[in-house]
Amino acid sequence: MQLIQWSHESSAGFTLRGWHTPPSGKPVLHFIHGNGYCGRVYEPMLELLAADFDLWLCDVQGHGDSDHGGRFHGWNRSAELALEAFAVGSPMFADVERYAVGHSFGGVLTSLMLAQQPQLFKRAVLLDPVLFSKAMIGVMALSDVTGLSKRHGQATRALKRRSTWPDRDAAYASLHNRGMFRGWTEPAFLAYINHALKDTDNAVELKCRPSREADIFGSYPRRLWPSLARVITPTQVIVGQNTYPFVAKSVARWCASNAHVSAHTVPGGHCFMQEQPENTAARVTAALLGNS
Repeated sequence: MQLIQWSHESSAGFTLRGWHTPPSGKPVLHFIHGNGYCGRVYEPMLELLAADFDLWLCDVQGHGDSDHGGRFHGWNRSAELALEAFAVGSPMFADVERYAVGHSFGGVLTSLMLAQQPQLFKRAVLLDPVLFSKAMIGVMALSDVTGLSKRHGQATRALKRRSTWPDRDAAYASLHNRGMFRGWTEPAFLAYINHALKDTDNAVELKCRPSREADIFGSYPRRLWPSLARVITPTQVIVGQNTYPFVAKSVARWCASNAHVSAHTVPGGHCFMQEQPENTAARVTAALLGNS
């Protein structure tokens, strides 16, 4: 799979970067990664999707090769900036149909994009999007007011995450089949080692700083449920059987309240697409192109 890097000087004052395949006349698929990752971490799945789609991978603020950009501009602004970058870059694909896919944090950003520009994408697939319930958002909003948001459990764990190793072999040994990487295929884990880490003078370090990962875990999308109500793009949500309990409950609530949204459950955890890239790619292709 040939990938070409793109960059966009955003209206927020920092540069977004990502990758795209050479335009070939196939439909184009816009993809956003999960928190702490970057687009190319998903290469085993994306390589299979590239058989039917041209790809546009967007690395959000502080992820992949995009600028850290200072303070985190928030979930909603991140969705706006992804749309902004795609508006500049997508004319190279001419008038082909456009589709959207996102995982976790990127799945929520994709849902916000669907709400903001209902006609942009023909269909969408969201892979285990972390759709917070209204009650969770209420607690997070209160935490914002009281200054407790940064003490959120996942935010605290992210801040404690190791971020440097002597080399990639050491990072491999430290992380392989542990924590969130448990059950990943070897190619998927190697994609993380190859693309989520960067070389420094005497070591390798995470491209996404733990503090930025914590920024995201300690915040939430504004007006999420009103945005979800506005989605009219046909959207399939794929949920891992062993994911966070709140995800399945929120997805069920969304499906019950929006006829444009359907859901399927698959074996695996929150990163099921890294555990089963072939099966996930087949499901995504079928959902987007109607091959099922």
